[in-house]
Amino acid sequence: MCRGGRMFAPTKIWRRWHRKIKVNQKRYAVVSAIASSAVPSLVMARGHKIESVPELPLVIGDSAEKTSAAIDILKQGKTRNRRYISRKGSLIVYGTEGAKLVKAFRNIPGVERLNLLKLAPGGHLGRFVIWTKSAFEKLDSIDGSFDKTSEKKGYILPRSKMVNADLARTINSDEVQSVVKPIKKKVKRAPMKKNPLKNLNTMLKLNPYAKTARRMSLLAEAQRVKAKKEKLDKKRAQIPKEEAAAIKAAGKAWYQTMISDSDYTEF
Repeated sequence: MCRGGRMFAPTKIWRRWHRKIKVNQKRYAVVSAIASSAVPSLVMARGHKIESVPELPLVIGDSAEKTSAAIDILKQGKTRNRRYISRKGSLIVYGTEGAKLVKAFRNIPGVERLNLLKLAPGGHLGRFVIWTKSAFEKLDSIDGSFDKTSEKKGYILPRSKMVNADLARTINSDEVQSVVKPIKKKVKRAPMKKNPLKNLNTMLKLNPYAKTARRMSLLAEAQRVKAKKEKLDKKRAQIPKEEAAAIKAAGKAWYQTMISDSDYTEF
């Protein structure tokens, strides 16, 4: 397993670590990273201290031959007790491979050669790049420009989508405001739909007879309730003794008549 891996399901060395990317896409990423290195806000957002830098991109001469002279150019501080974690410093881009500038900068921690992974470490744009004069002059020939083709076969420098990146200024310009439609001050809102089964006024708009039908149903319900109450009160009322005795006598007479008229006799 890989160095520093865990015991269960360790990271294997034969993992597919790298992915193939189109050449044109790589070139697009390189020129985008180089362009972002010239924006002070992006460079400062990465943590680089560029308050004393005269301009961005920073271009220096090819005169530095010793490490001490290179440190004077960069003005970097000490790195005591920070042996394992070192921050990404400035990126030096030089023109010729055998220049004396290489020996001057190679012993400074955080200073590296030009690379796509070094231009934007961790996917964050805006690394502080220091260009030599010879390297900066070769940019137009390597990547090309809008008026000049590049040395790379079939590569054209990507153009920006907007000529003026200030979108608010473009929208508020007289040319755009004279064409667009005026602001609608009167807002017409859609009315809220009401349920006719719950709202009587809405039901009356759809069915004018609904009010009469509702009144008739209420009256019929009241009459039904009244009749039921009267019937229950009549059943629950106490019967007088004389009436109870007459009912009992009538019952006995009916029983005797039934026995006399039947074919069965009492044993």
